[in-house]
Amino acid sequence: MSLTLFYGVPEGCSFGSIVALEWSGLPYRLCRVQMPEVVSGQDYRHINVVGETPSLLLPDGRLISESMAILNCIGARSIDKGLGFAQGTAEFDRLNQMLAYLNTSFFNAFSALWHTAEHELEPTEKQVLVAYGKAKVEKAHHMLERLLAGRKWLLGDGPGIADAYFTGIARWNEFHKAVDIGLFPAVNELYQRMQQEPAVRFAHAIEHQEKAESIGRFLGEIDLDEALGLLRRAA
Repeated sequence: MSLTLFYGVPEGCSFGSIVALEWSGLPYRLCRVQMPEVVSGQDYRHINVVGETPSLLLPDGRLISESMAILNCIGARSIDKGLGFAQGTAEFDRLNQMLAYLNTSFFNAFSALWHTAEHELEPTEKQVLVAYGKAKVEKAHHMLERLLAGRKWLLGDGPGIADAYFTGIARWNEFHKAVDIGLFPAVNELYQRMQQEPAVRFAHAIEHQEKAESIGRFLGEIDLDEALGLLRRAA
């Protein structure tokens, strides 16, 4: 059994995991999970009790949730591709540090804005939350600008797992119209550079159900019922 990634639409942070799988060369399948309807349903709770995406089903039947854990899992299986590093090395520590920042600070900066988009709120309450959210997103962009420090990529000499995760989150700025990314030249250049990556184009096409050309070992999509069947057989 190959890897199976459960990815959320629309605009799921699982986007970065799709990109990483494309780069990894590992055989994998995808299972589309509509948010918030399917992801909060009882069937998906068999995959992820928290009711979130992404989740990754391993060939041995184990399930992994949370983007940081999934990206590290893909990286550990792709050390020969330069996506991951041996635990205990300086490179592994730097990657983990960057993923942790993206997860706890950059991702979290958009939380208030997502809340306003997904819930009915009183006008005054919404206005306050939007202002708070935009301020957090702006602060996170300032921090990323400093972290890049003139580099082309978040880590190393080429695109990697951290850049993939960044790209899946950074596009939320367009959805929420939070900040003018042009005011952050290093962040904007990284984001625009990543849009030219074939794996990123593939992930966009998959999400929008358009013709998608894989550069990896994508084996196709399965539905949730089929994925649950795989899980039962692996138990």
